[in-house]
Amino acid sequence: MAAREAALARFLREHPRAGVAGSGHPALLGCAEAAWPPAPEGPSGIPALFPCLLDETTDAEALRLLGNALLDGVLHMSAAMPTAVPFLLRLAADSDISAAVRSGLVDLLVVAAHLSEPVDADDERSVLLLGLDEDHPERERCRLAFRVHASALARLLNDETLPHGLLVGDDRATLRRAGALR
Repeated sequence: MAAREAALARFLREHPRAGVAGSGHPALLGCAEAAWPPAPEGPSGIPALFPCLLDETTDAEALRLLGNALLDGVLHMSAAMPTAVPFLLRLAADSDISAAVRSGLVDLLVVAAHLSEPVDADDERSVLLLGLDEDHPERERCRLAFRVHASALARLLNDETLPHGLLVGDDRATLRRAGALR
């Protein structure tokens, strides 16, 4: 976690003007004021990364750092993911954002939807890999974030401007389940 926090702080220090233009983007309304979890549960610079996704000189690195900050390894999301979901959804649905960034945001949303699915406490393998739900409250908070923002998720799923083949089969179904969409 310390390495991620340091990388994020270094990026923001090296790019102090990155994201200035994007800070007023409608998809990011409320981002700076949101109740982001304090470190060590979530890197403190996460809200500052979102506007950097709108700056073509920093978008790729901001996306990489955001992914690192929102995921605690391959099989776990950070406590910040539920707070990030509405902003990820709104940005991913913005056709003015680069295709690469939109694709990366959709990938993060799909991973969040997968990782927020309930774990069957009787399935020893799943419990060994993912842990019990009661030990990972971020899963339920993430499921709630998807349901609360189901209309934004539905718009994203119906967005014809998404790169072809980005949302297919299982990923689409996982997102639909996450938002309790039919």
